[in-house]
Amino acid sequence: MQSLLALSRGIDAITEKLGRALCWLLLAAVVISTVNAITRKAFNLSSNAYLEAQWYLFAVTFMLGAGYVFLHDQHVRIDVLSSKLKRTTQIKIDVAGIVFFLLPLCVFVVWTSLPSVMTAIQTKEVSASPGGLIRWPLYMLVPVGFSLLAIQSVSELFKRVAFLTGHGPDPHAKPEKTEEEKLVEELQHELGMEADQNSGTPQAKASGSATIPTRNTP
Repeated sequence: MQSLLALSRGIDAITEKLGRALCWLLLAAVVISTVNAITRKAFNLSSNAYLEAQWYLFAVTFMLGAGYVFLHDQHVRIDVLSSKLKRTTQIKIDVAGIVFFLLPLCVFVVWTSLPSVMTAIQTKEVSASPGGLIRWPLYMLVPVGFSLLAIQSVSELFKRVAFLTGHGPDPHAKPEKTEEEKLVEELQHELGMEADQNSGTPQAKASGSATIPTRNTP
């Protein structure tokens, strides 16, 4: 099991580096979109290549970043149901989902997409829009992206099995706060209490000074 966990750590490291690198593609997409909008509005100039480059970059980030999202456990979950279950039950559901649904889906998509990829490469498919970009690299994103997701799924499976068998920690347990973090929170709480008291003191004084004395009548 320790050798499988070592393999899992290696996969996680590669996925982490790839995910961080893909973040720059989002910045590039924003820059291209901004420049394209400015040139179109200010100079009445536009380019289909720039327009397609935006969603090309988004497609690369989406397809190749699925494993990175899985690594950080940020995929959509039905928290209303899963939050009521024990942690071991949640892990068992994850294992069943990976083995019986996610991995077969990845294999199916990769296998069925290969013919389309080979056809696009052989024909050197390009965009039908004037001045558009080549299309065949986008076809390659499908098998490559799902292959990366499958590899990361195997890593997540190893970590969850290790947790269930007592050979590893909870793969997504929230880390305990350090003593320094606890001290900072206590100081922030005390400062907040002092600020509330100071803000309430002038009001108390103002309400006290605004009291009108009454005169006793015979």
